[in-house]
Amino acid sequence: MKTVSLDNAWKGEADCLSCSLRETVLFSGLSVVDFEKIHNPIDQYMLPAGSDLYHEGDCADYMYTIRSGIVKFTQVLADGNQRIVRLGFSSDIIGLESLFESTYKHRVTVLRDLEVCRLPVTTINQISADNQTLHRELLNRWHQALNEADNWLTLLSTGSSRQRMANLLIMLSKKHGDNCCQLFSREDVGSILGLTTETASRIIAEFKRNNIIKGVGNYYTIDINQLSKFISD
Repeated sequence: MKTVSLDNAWKGEADCLSCSLRETVLFSGLSVVDFEKIHNPIDQYMLPAGSDLYHEGDCADYMYTIRSGIVKFTQVLADGNQRIVRLGFSSDIIGLESLFESTYKHRVTVLRDLEVCRLPVTTINQISADNQTLHRELLNRWHQALNEADNWLTLLSTGSSRQRMANLLIMLSKKHGDNCCQLFSREDVGSILGLTTETASRIIAEFKRNNIIKGVGNYYTIDINQLSKFISD
């Protein structure tokens, strides 16, 4: 784990009103008057891969908007092992449990260099009490998170090991926006899919031999049609 001080990570106070991601993030429906009600600073941070954004059990005082990068949500199982239970991508809002819970439920670790905006929960509660648009958007984000959790359970935790790997590759390519994706370490891939590191490596090697995926290192172009055959079998 990398330890990064807030002073080193801090990039400055976010300019939400003119943010290039404003139409896709939580504050998309706010007016100038709403922004004038924001008294606590919304800070912008840069964190390198391998560092932690927050830990399970930490005081949940903030939500975060991912501007760029990828994070993993890890939970400790009853047997002491850790399992990656979700991923977070650009424009995702994470830490939504802070609206109702006093502590975070997962450890969130950076997989790809991360740029985030940190939103004080007190500010969110203050504005949403008066702004129905923000309140509806918060509900929409909850609904989205539930759907993603259902998809994660259905697509990445059930079926054969090849089916789960195929679903992961297709999901990552959709997030990337084309038939390309960047995988993570074999350990992380195994933790996402509930496979051993050896099994994850073997399946990736098999897909490469059969030209279902092509690339160098962890960067691949994928044959979605071929991967879809594994899913339908």
